[in-house]
Amino acid sequence: MVKQGAVCADVVDGDTFDTRAGIRLRLARVYAPEIDTEEGKRAKGRLEMLILDKPITYEVVARDDWGSVVAEVWVNNVNVNDIMRSYGYAEPW
Repeated sequence: MVKQGAVCADVVDGDTFDTRAGIRLRLARVYAPEIDTEEGKRAKGRLEMLILDKPITYEVVARDDWGSVVAEVWVNNVNVNDIMRSYGYAEPW
């Protein structure tokens, strides 16, 4: 797979965000709590701290049923998917 670059423009929830190029990305192997829960709000906040307004690298692994790109994502060469799972903000799916 080919890695691509982008900048995170908006974090939707704890596992979904939009790039400045208008691409919606979902973190592969991650399922964050729903945004209307306290856990979901914390997950979104953590993802914002990691990637909001920062350059990221991503590798597409699939597309979901809603048209989002499902991807492995890196910031500063660190895998964001793994970070979200290791901090307990997400469950594997």
